[in-house]
This record gives sequence, structure tokens and C-alpha cells, in this order.
Amino acid sequence: MDNREEVREFLVSRRAKITPERAGLPAGTRRRVPGLRRSEVAALADVSVEYYAKLERGNLAGVSPGVLEAVARALQLDDAERAHLLNLAHAADGFDALARPRQRATRQWAPHRSLQWTLDAVTAGPAFVRNGRMDLLAANRLARAFYCDFYATGQRPPNLARFTFLDPASRRFYLDWDQAADMTVAILRTEAGRDPHDKELHDLVGELSTRSDAFRVRWGAHNVRRHGTGVKRFHHPVVGDLTLAYEGLEMAAAPGLTLTVYTAEPGSPSEEGLRLLASWAATQEAGSRTQQLSTG
Repeated sequence: MDNREEVREFLVSRRAKITPERAGLPAGTRRRVPGLRRSEVAALADVSVEYYAKLERGNLAGVSPGVLEAVARALQLDDAERAHLLNLAHAADGFDALARPRQRATRQWAPHRSLQWTLDAVTAGPAFVRNGRMDLLAANRLARAFYCDFYATGQRPPNLARFTFLDPASRRFYLDWDQAADMTVAILRTEAGRDPHDKELHDLVGELSTRSDAFRVRWGAHNVRRHGTGVKRFHHPVVGDLTLAYEGLEMAAAPGLTLTVYTAEPGSPSEEGLRLLASWAATQEAGSRTQQLSTG
């Protein structure tokens, strides 16, 4: 795959973030570029300037793992950035189509009954399955209630990236909207490196870049991340403010999919908020069933 532009922009953006001081180099004067010079990265990685310049032009095909690791160390890449660089190298070599299990198209994927049972067994917090494009593919009742504004958009499947950048309700829902926006774009950028052939992802990025300046600026930063664990703050339209911890678990049976569970600290106001939300969800569901019976 020809991903030279992606490689070039990623390496240049990482080099710009490393100051000489961080790299243990003298700052000097007359620096015409932000961050390190190419020659300085080459020296830190123990490769020639010409060879590193070739890499930064986007030519990762055939580069040895040892050189990739040396460049990663020189640029002080974190785990997510290092994995992204390796994914870009695999794509340049054409290995990704053979070595990586391919995820089925979203329209054809449906949760196995046992997965839905597992989600439904989580009753104390929202639990859902998403792919790398941020499509929500399966959810428990509390997750559907938690994302009630999101599900109300009528998207099928509902997409968290579209909600974040195109729906004004997201700025009320996420109390730290900038953080949520940064994380969303970083997840999409990571997925683009992991599965560069995903046409639906390319279409989504194109749509968001066209319709959202906030997305386009963040996409250009080339930040990547692993969405594993942390804490987020929300304002739910029914139960108010919630501070929730989350855990993201990669699904071994379905590569590329992530199971996420939100929970509240025991005894906290947010735990009580989730209980109220569960009660509200049950009431809504019961009302919906009654309406269906009356019109059936």
C-alpha cells in the first residue's frame, strides 16, 4: 500500500514535538524548525541522515524492526505511537492484508446471542461494543439510556465520532468536550494505521473533515492513543452530572472490536445517578412495550 504521505506527516509531527532539551541535546541558535532537526534524529537513531530522510519521505517498506525501534526511541514515542509506526511499516510492506485478521463489514456484523447476554448481564453501568470507526454495534439497556441523545439521531449504526463533532448535544453531554474530541480523533487515527484499507473509515474521515473545523485540525495533528482505561465526566439530560471510570477490553473473538464498560465509584453520587438512570430506562422500556401492545 502507498501510505507515504501518512508516514511522512506522522514522523514530521513527532519530530516537531521533541525539543533539544528533551532529547538531551544543546538547544543552540538559529533553529529554523520546531523540535529536532532531521540530522539530530538520525544521530539519536544511529542511522545516516540520508537514510532517515528517506524514512521521513514516507519510505518504510523493507525497514528492519531494529531501525523502527531506534527511530521510535529517538522520537520518544509512547506505546500507542510505537504501535502506530509498526502498523504503518506493515502496511507499506503489504503485510497487513495477510497478517491481520480482517473485520467484517459493519452492515454484516451482528452480536452473537451470548455476547448480548453478556452485555445484558452488566446491570450497574453502561456496557457496549464498538469498532475502530466508533460505530456502536451492541449495547446493554443502561448504555442505550446513557447515550439516549446519541441514539435519538437515528444513525444506524450510531457513530460516536459523528455525534461528537456534528451534534451540538455532544458539547452538553461531554463536560470535557475538548478531551473527548481529542480522544475520538486519536482512536480514528490509530484505526487508520491499523486498517488502512477500511473504505468506510476513509469516508467517515472525509465527511468529518469537510463538516467540522474542530475535527480537521485535530486530524492534522496525527495523534494516536490506546483507549484502555480512565475517567470521564458527563452531563446526562435525565440524571445530571456523572463521573465514570471506563475499561476498554479488546475482543479476542472479534479482532478490531472493543468492549467498553463504564462504572461509578461505590457510594458516590455518580453511582446513585446510574441507579436512577437504570430505573428511568426500565420505565421507558416498559412504556414502549405498553405502546406496542396497544397499537399491535
